[in-house]
Amino acid sequence: MPAIHPLPMLWLLTDVRNDARLEQAIARLPTGSAVVFRHYHLDEAARRKRFDARAALARKNGHAMVLSGGAETAAAWGADGAYAPPDRLGPPSELLRIATAHDADEIARAEAVEADAIMLSPVFPTRSHADAKTLGIAGFHALAEATRLPVIALGGMTAERARQLDWSRWAAIDGLS
Repeated sequence: MPAIHPLPMLWLLTDVRNDARLEQAIARLPTGSAVVFRHYHLDEAARRKRFDARAALARKNGHAMVLSGGAETAAAWGADGAYAPPDRLGPPSELLRIATAHDADEIARAEAVEADAIMLSPVFPTRSHADAKTLGIAGFHALAEATRLPVIALGGMTAERARQLDWSRWAAIDGLS
């Protein structure tokens, strides 16, 4: 059983693009949401320092703090979970383990490592991966309904697009910043 229960419905991913307004975005999230800390643009020491500060803010506001990266680093940093491709999640543990997935093969790998949930993307066009082929509504639903794991929609997501997709568990960078 993951440490974070129930699984959050709303997920904010951090990025260099939302760094300047990250504190306000975290404060606006409904209690019980989650923050996935990415900040790949920082060196390790600066990334750790920024993670610690944002984790304190997230937890003060009642949110889970998940580190993008392997489970070992997430545990060492005191994160509530890890967000990574299935092969970097490590074995089941007290950490929440969110697998990234883009297709049926990656979903199968997430199931094989017993991930707690899958972040499936990109649903819609997104600035993060402007040239990536999107799943679209039908493609997203086909993949999401074929797994037993909870699915978090990512990629061009906003509250309006979540309604359009008819999916209540979703994540965003720009759409929540």
